Amino acid sequence: MEGAGLIRKAFRLEPAGRVPWVPFVGVHAAKLLGIGAEDYLKSSDNIVRGVSEAIKLYNPDGIPVVFDLQIEAEALGCRLKWSENSPPSVISHPLQEGVKLEDLKIPLPAAGRIGVVMDATRTLRAMHSDTALYGLITGPFTLALHLVGTDIFMKMFESPEEVNGIMDFCTGVATMTAGQFIESGCDVIAMVDPMTSQIDPGSFGTFVSEHATKIFSYIKERGALSSFFVCGNARQNIEAMCLCRPDNISIDENIPLDFVRDTALAHNISFGGNMRLTTVLLMGSEADSRREALECMDTGGRRGFVLAPGCDLPIDTPPANLRAVTELVHDEMMQGELRASSVTVAEVEKADLTGHWSSDKVVIDIVTLDSASCAPCQYMTDAVKRASLPFGEKVVCTEHKITTREGVEMMAALGVKNLPSIVIDGNIEFVSQIPPVDTIRKSIARYLDARQG
Repeated sequence: MEGAGLIRKAFRLEPAGRVPWVPFVGVHAAKLLGIGAEDYLKSSDNIVRGVSEAIKLYNPDGIPVVFDLQIEAEALGCRLKWSENSPPSVISHPLQEGVKLEDLKIPLPAAGRIGVVMDATRTLRAMHSDTALYGLITGPFTLALHLVGTDIFMKMFESPEEVNGIMDFCTGVATMTAGQFIESGCDVIAMVDPMTSQIDPGSFGTFVSEHATKIFSYIKERGALSSFFVCGNARQNIEAMCLCRPDNISIDENIPLDFVRDTALAHNISFGGNMRLTTVLLMGSEADSRREALECMDTGGRRGFVLAPGCDLPIDTPPANLRAVTELVHDEMMQGELRASSVTVAEVEKADLTGHWSSDKVVIDIVTLDSASCAPCQYMTDAVKRASLPFGEKVVCTEHKITTREGVEMMAALGVKNLPSIVIDGNIEFVSQIPPVDTIRKSIARYLDARQG
């Protein structure tokens, strides 16, 4: 059965011959072409060549056209900081800088890089009719945070009507982008809203549910399939996400797959994930990658499950590891042999923390996926830096990116289980949710006072 058909069956909870495989190839495709992320994401020709190469190498059932949650923000006036190894990050927030909401307009279909991506989508559709194309749109809460900055968390308490007005606007942007992807030939519209992992179910219900439901309803009316994609520890909101009525929920390694399976299927919703990005696919071996894929497949089962990495593949992910997953997905005999073996994924070494702490300075370790490419990681890192400024040299802040082996080893040594997290003097203080800057500042002051006392 061709891949797009397998994806449709999985999303509709229909029996299928095997588990479908969707590698979330974003800027990793730039690596396949031997170019940087910026050159890749600004060129429809490069996107077409990169995705086509990934399809040839990894034989996926579905694949995203691009994985870049800054496209809509850029079209709305946010300035970007570009990187050669990851998608760009947002470094300015128009609504924080004096622009009025009423002055913002929903971008035209060809605005910024939106037109570039749609051109690539149309070409890919014509070239790869058997592969499900995923059009990724920025979820309204994440887009709102791009426009407002971390001040949005305070506004949620002080000015909820203002926040919902911003969410209304961002929902309009999302439906425009979704419509363009559908017209250009995408089978699946994945609304990627990682910042929803930063809020509690009450806030989700107040600020996200209605808007997300509208977007998924629109996608259904247009005849496409939908996925609600969240990164980070959003376990508290999985039930609420299901109530927004997407066809599929997609999650990363921060949330147990069996929990998502049981919750999603109880709502007759498909689900996908959640292979470990860095410790296995980026830094592990082919054997590790096969074992990880099998464990996810066995947990997910055959009903409604889509095998995928937890998020955008790091640019340097070894192609051999992804080909190993492809081989396993298509070979039931290999799956049986691997189940019968006792091989496990290699354990992660812990960093040596000798000399890491200071007697006169507060040491803050921020453990992230990568603040250059992960929105929650970026905004948590920025919040810590802002909170630390008044204390000057009395505070040492270090980001540990688990896209590096040092970051993975620090994560293990510090006992961090979910990303992003803030560790102060060895104590895990804030997990997955971005606290207000003032809250972080008070925590730092408490640690400094303890030294003086």
